[in-house]
Amino acid sequence: MSTALRLTVEEYARLGATGAFDELGRRLELIHGEIREMTPIGPLHGDVVASMTEWSVEATVGTELKVYVQTDVVLDDSQPVPDLVWMNRRRYRDRLPGPADIQLVIEVADSSLAYDLGEKAALYASQGIAEYWVVDTKATQIHVHTRPSAAGYQSLRQVRPGEALAPACRPSATLDMVELFASAS
Repeated sequence: MSTALRLTVEEYARLGATGAFDELGRRLELIHGEIREMTPIGPLHGDVVASMTEWSVEATVGTELKVYVQTDVVLDDSQPVPDLVWMNRRRYRDRLPGPADIQLVIEVADSSLAYDLGEKAALYASQGIAEYWVVDTKATQIHVHTRPSAAGYQSLRQVRPGEALAPACRPSATLDMVELFASAS
């Protein structure tokens, strides 16, 4: 009988620090002790992440928040790599950010929607992440998850272009949904 090799966050970090994954040339993350391959970043995903990054940085300048882009966070037995994380402003040189540091997680989904709305949402909710957005590039909407619990997020809504959206941690930072989903010209 064979079983999957499960790693702790510490073991995963040690392997990464030794360069064990470097030659694979793949984007990886640790979810519930299992190494998962992330989907490649295509042009649409990259463009939306760039737009969300620009808005996020502008929205957090001069505040107690900072923005990390595609950087690992530690959540119990997982080390996911969200597209954007709004977290408490401090230096994170001695450790990766964890649940107490995180105010908002944003994932951009073009091919990973089911995963981001399912397993990833459950993970973030179980760790008490206050707000989780999934930018659905195909349906041009953002799935907003709030009120986390061990059973999942208790409040879910979809926001479309023309509707106002701002994170709870920065209510004055309104995202221009029309601009976000505008076609390239």
